[in-house]
Amino acid sequence: MRRLNRLGVSRCRLLKIDGRDLQVEGLDAIDGTPVLDIKPWFEEMGTQGEVRQPAWPTEMLKGYYATPAAQ
Repeated sequence: MRRLNRLGVSRCRLLKIDGRDLQVEGLDAIDGTPVLDIKPWFEEMGTQGEVRQPAWPTEMLKGYYATPAAQ
C-alpha cells in the first residue's frame, strides 16, 4: 500500500496448497492483487555474510506488517 509503483516483490509463508489455490500469511499485498510469479526461497540462496543497512529502513518499516488492531 505504501509503494509508489504498482509492482512489488514480496515474501510470505506458504501455509496450504489446495489445487491451484495457495494459502499464505505475511504477504505484502492488498486482497485481490494478482500474483505474477511464485518462487521458492532456500536458506542457501539468502544473504551471504553480515547484512549492513542504515537505520532509516528499520525505523520507516517499524510495524509495517502489524495488523491495524495491533498498531
